[in-house]
Amino acid sequence: MSDQVVYTSESRIERIKGPLRRAYLPQVKEPVLFGVHSEIAAHYGVDPNVHAPQATTLDYVVAAAAG
Repeated sequence: MSDQVVYTSESRIERIKGPLRRAYLPQVKEPVLFGVHSEIAAHYGVDPNVHAPQATTLDYVVAAAAG
């Protein structure tokens, strides 16, 4: 295995408010929103009436691993 770096992801995350974050990812034209929902929101005490449910970073990691 080579020690040479093959790829570096150029991503940027902005915190919008509370758990809501905006991610700028390579090869994706529009930013992706991350937040919390259901049991995760309840665990962190996030009121769904204040912060609309959004997919979590965990949802994206699971989807990527399953792909």
